[in-house]
Amino acid sequence: MTKVFVHGNPETTFVWSELVPELERRGVDDIVLLSPPGFGAPAPEGFGGTRLDHRDWLIGQIEALDGPVDLVGHDWGAGHVYAVAAARPDLLRSWAADCAGLIHPDYEWHPAAKVWQTAGEGEKSVAKIIALDGGQLEVAFGVPAKLAPNMADHLDTEMGRAILKVYRSAAQPAMRELGDQLAAADRRPSLLLHATADPFVPPHMVFAVAERIGAEILTLEGLAHWWMFENPGLVADGLVAFWS
Repeated sequence: MTKVFVHGNPETTFVWSELVPELERRGVDDIVLLSPPGFGAPAPEGFGGTRLDHRDWLIGQIEALDGPVDLVGHDWGAGHVYAVAAARPDLLRSWAADCAGLIHPDYEWHPAAKVWQTAGEGEKSVAKIIALDGGQLEVAFGVPAKLAPNMADHLDTEMGRAILKVYRSAAQPAMRELGDQLAAADRRPSLLLHATADPFVPPHMVFAVAERIGAEILTLEGLAHWWMFENPGLVADGLVAFWS
């Protein structure tokens, strides 16, 4: 069964570089890493960059594989996973994702996202982020030392435009509506990755979301947003157990 991984913002497939070897050591060898357009991959001609455009892109990528697949998402990749699970559950054997609070009825975007959703101020903020080096990303956002240089190398004006497009398309009530759609969709086995120290999405929201959509929870105690770098072995064990 193909395992499909989708990363988020402002990342590339390098975000999985610590986790993939751990999975391979546990016998998982059919792995596909996908980069959303603008986030480590060129955006196709005419690609709008909204959250629904990303959903439809991911649907197309999965349709091209021998399915159904086991889908895993992180950060905005998690948002895309939720969207596919809501719209096309038939493509999935299972799915797993973090940032469950994104689809909680009471979720409010974090302060940086609200700036990006604001015309003018968003462009200024993104320009400043693009100018940061790896060490500055570590300090400003808590990016792991092994990840930060790669992230800095790929943060460019194209990714900056992609950031603004996807966040502006997801201003509330968009994510609350996505949560409603997922709750009403046909269910597949699902796993919420509960990183208890994630500063970007309130971790406690995972419990209500799990109950609402019938998902299991993998608790990653003390791990933060980039859990796949902090303890990849723990995550690999949890995913393999879930897939089994």
